[in-house]
Amino acid sequence: MAPATSTKARAYARRVNPAAADLAAMTRALELAVQAAGADDVPVGAVVTDAAGSVIGEGRNLRELTHDPTAHAEVVALREAAASIGSWNLEGCTLVVTLEPCLMCAGALLQARVSRLVFGAWDDKAGAAGSVYDVVRDRRLPSRAEVVGGVHADDSTMLLRAFFESRRQP
Repeated sequence: MAPATSTKARAYARRVNPAAADLAAMTRALELAVQAAGADDVPVGAVVTDAAGSVIGEGRNLRELTHDPTAHAEVVALREAAASIGSWNLEGCTLVVTLEPCLMCAGALLQARVSRLVFGAWDDKAGAAGSVYDVVRDRRLPSRAEVVGGVHADDSTMLLRAFFESRRQP
């Protein structure tokens, strides 16, 4: 699949304004990202809300702690949300995450039938919701999600930069 046109995809994602529940969920996702950094993992946090805006799942990167390459914040949050409602089908739900999802996480949210994706920082190296690829809105796939990108992007980017700069220090 060819890479998405970043400028066009980003412009589309920015036209949609986040709801109040999205902003509250992003604040919680940022708190989870800080916890991930404190555990020496990449600072990414995620929250799943139901159609009413209530939190039904949370996650943070746990790859270092669990030695599980699939333990990205999004996957952890999706698993918790599915368990909390007793169904893999999360239609009507929103995934709020501090970093644009990678291909694996974009695929997971589509497989779970998540209706909306709200994210903070754009990922120009591995993003699959508008930066490198636009899997989440690919019309060739059987399900798609509405995308709201750049929510609290500065806060998310600051956490990521600080984490990686601290790892580069001698």
